[in-house]
Amino acid sequence: MKKYILGLFAVAVVSSCVSQQEKAMKSADKNFILKAANENFAKKKWKNALALYDRLTNLVAGTDDFPNVGFNTAYANYYDKSYKLAGHQFKNFAVNFPKDPRAEEAAYMSALCYYEGSMDYNLDQSTTETAINELQDFLTNYPNSERSKNISQLIDELSYKLEFKAYENARQYFKMGEYKAANVAFENVLEDFPSTKLRPKIYDFIMKSRYELALKSVYDLKDERIESALAYTKLVERELPNTEYSKTATDLKAKLTKEKENFAVVKKQTEARITALTARQKKEADKLAEKNKADQQIKDQISNEKKAMQIQRDSAALQTPPPAATFKIQR
Repeated sequence: MKKYILGLFAVAVVSSCVSQQEKAMKSADKNFILKAANENFAKKKWKNALALYDRLTNLVAGTDDFPNVGFNTAYANYYDKSYKLAGHQFKNFAVNFPKDPRAEEAAYMSALCYYEGSMDYNLDQSTTETAINELQDFLTNYPNSERSKNISQLIDELSYKLEFKAYENARQYFKMGEYKAANVAFENVLEDFPSTKLRPKIYDFIMKSRYELALKSVYDLKDERIESALAYTKLVERELPNTEYSKTATDLKAKLTKEKENFAVVKKQTEARITALTARQKKEADKLAEKNKADQQIKDQISNEKKAMQIQRDSAALQTPPPAATFKIQR
């Protein structure tokens, strides 16, 4: 019986709340709607509160209640995890009511909303970049605020997300065997994030990328790429001594040195073959040139002889007088 009574009481309470929400949604009484909205806000019924605050926007415009409605609406959206909308509303509050005691809080919450709205590192990071800018703006505008104490930590966290995304993109190139692209991408990470905590791993991947490039290089670039890879192994040994990375560097340096020695032998043999081939080609070219020269001489001789014979025929024709004229006598 006791449970039955409690159940009826609960149903009555819910029914009463729903009834009040419905009345407020249909009402044109600003004060009644505001009271119901604030009660929902206090009870953390964010969606109900937002539905009523939305109705109040035009009703309270230009009144003393307008800032409170805007401030509570922003918080309700924040707690409802609509961070982008809440951030926009908090920012508008801070800009439109700079003398309000809550302006600093609104500016902080705006930056915090953008921070909360930052996507996972493997997704689009435009929201992360916006969040960093908003947090830095708060530091600039409120350098002595108590709320500034954790801002730097939040910025570092977001920055790491950006650099980790760039690092992962570069690592994908390496995994796909695109070592030239991987080398460039990892170097860009170091340039864009000079203070990155991932520097040891990035050094390792650049070193391995250059090693793979050297081993798989075409003949004309082999020397250059071996030297580049060797230089990077020495850099890793120097920058990361007594680490797993320096041990890898020492191992790769030995392999690259051996590869350099082997390639020197191949290069010498190749150059010898090229020299011999060039000499043979020159010899054949010289022989062909001699043959062509002899053939041309024969052609020239024949041509000259023909010209001489033609001159003789022309001369004989000039020296021979034309035959005497003959006349027939008519009978």
